[in-house]
Amino acid sequence: MMSRHSLLVRAAAVAALLVTGFPAAIAPRAQPAAEAPPPAVEQELSPLVVVARGAEHRFEVELVDTPETRSVGLMYRRSLAPDRGMLFDMERTGEASFWMKDTYVSLDIIFIDIDGRVVRIAADTTPLSERPIMSGAPVRFVLELVAGTAAAIGLQPGDVVRHDRIAEISAAEGAETLQ
Repeated sequence: MMSRHSLLVRAAAVAALLVTGFPAAIAPRAQPAAEAPPPAVEQELSPLVVVARGAEHRFEVELVDTPETRSVGLMYRRSLAPDRGMLFDMERTGEASFWMKDTYVSLDIIFIDIDGRVVRIAADTTPLSERPIMSGAPVRFVLELVAGTAAAIGLQPGDVVRHDRIAEISAAEGAETLQ
């Protein structure tokens, strides 16, 4: 026979089940919300010119030149206008490696030496891929444009990219080697 206390406890449990539909012990728990990606923050735009096949092609680019801005790049962007891009100043000349993690837009990644010469083009990159995209040679700058742009303008290794930052760094490095 059950004690009066046991009967009251069971009655309370049954009442809780009837009221809520589930006892607290087996109620589904809320899943933690997936961490929302940081908002895509656009940097100030500056003019850039790509000289391919002797023709000038003008773009407006965001310059990223800090470890924080370089690590985010074009991540989380859902679109990129055909006349826009991003220019990375890598701070020093060396091998560069990129990936497309959290990048939703397919890009042409253009690796550029300190003098503004195109070294390599990684065309039509795969969005959201974590596969490394290597420069294959020492570079100082990397330009990201909408996928297909390099082919559309006929861009080839050896062509030239002009931007105030490239000119500034190239001149400073040239001055250092003369001293």
